Amino acid sequence: MTWNWQEDDWPNFTYDREALAPNETQFIHEAGMVHGAIKHLTECDKSQLAIELISNEAVTTSEIEGELLNRDSVQSSIRRNFGLDTDNRKVPPAEAGIAALMSDLYQHASVALSEEQLFRWHAMLMRGRKDLTTIGAYRTTENPMQVVSGPIATPKVHFEAPPSDKIPTEMNRFLTWFNHTAPDGQQPLPTLTRAGIAHLYFESIHPFEDGNGRIGRALSEKALSQSLGRPTLIALSQTICRNRKAYYTALEDNSKDLNITDWLLYFTRTVLEAQQYTQRLIDFLIAKTRLYDRLRGKINERQDKALARMFREGLDGFKGGLSAENYLKITNTSRATATRDLQSLVELGAFRKTGELKHTRYWLSILTEPEKQS
Repeated sequence: MTWNWQEDDWPNFTYDREALAPNETQFIHEAGMVHGAIKHLTECDKSQLAIELISNEAVTTSEIEGELLNRDSVQSSIRRNFGLDTDNRKVPPAEAGIAALMSDLYQHASVALSEEQLFRWHAMLMRGRKDLTTIGAYRTTENPMQVVSGPIATPKVHFEAPPSDKIPTEMNRFLTWFNHTAPDGQQPLPTLTRAGIAHLYFESIHPFEDGNGRIGRALSEKALSQSLGRPTLIALSQTICRNRKAYYTALEDNSKDLNITDWLLYFTRTVLEAQQYTQRLIDFLIAKTRLYDRLRGKINERQDKALARMFREGLDGFKGGLSAENYLKITNTSRATATRDLQSLVELGAFRKTGELKHTRYWLSILTEPEKQS
């Protein structure tokens, strides 16, 4: 098997620019709409939007790699990194590490990419790891760096990266390419094209012992932010995570030669889907503000607590809807009081009700299709 980095013309990727042009245009148009919508948020909701999206990205970029993290711990760490109030919980190394990387990405998106930044990200990400030879530096192991699956005796090799002794040269060339193709670089590329190539190019080199996928996705977000001139606040990893199989298939299928049109079509469509999720989240936060304005002075402390808990679940809401049992646990009240409270919230238009008896469920009324949350 010949891999892309073994081609004579590596790393001169080729692709169909005309096929990508409509997606590039749509991204820029919708980015303007998202930016305009953010202006209608309160300062509190702007902070919540940033924390929500960064937290989700931190958790889901790890989930793509099979690492399940505690979302509350990640969010607490991100809030601390941004100088916001936290619950002062003790955050495990893995959660603190990805939170530090994502916070650094958000706060320093415009800075030119350097080896030092990549090493810093890797050290953050591998915080607490004792099983790696090298942390905060490129891999030096002699064994081939392979992406494999299946039985140990007969593994399937999905990709093999360049040997360790070639990594410094390959990464110097990658860093030069990344900075030269930036909006203010010598050879600027269209926004989505650059972000997509950056990810595939970095993954093809696979410069670290571990963490390449998470850092590669962070590089895509950095590229998007540089093109927009502001942090993207885009749910890229969250969107990828919904269909990891398609993501890994696209990476594998485009690791064997230098024509990467299929990869870029997959990637640009994924970014557009992620962008649309961000717009829905903004609409959700605006609707939340309007709902609270309408309910001011009309709900009690228990109802306010339950509402806050519902909103904390974000766009996806409570899986299967809020039940009376959920309400009892949230508010620690009696069943009769819970029944009155829930009925009142329905009458006020805060909740909508579906089902009967033990199947009764409650949904935030600002969500237009509650049935799809189950």
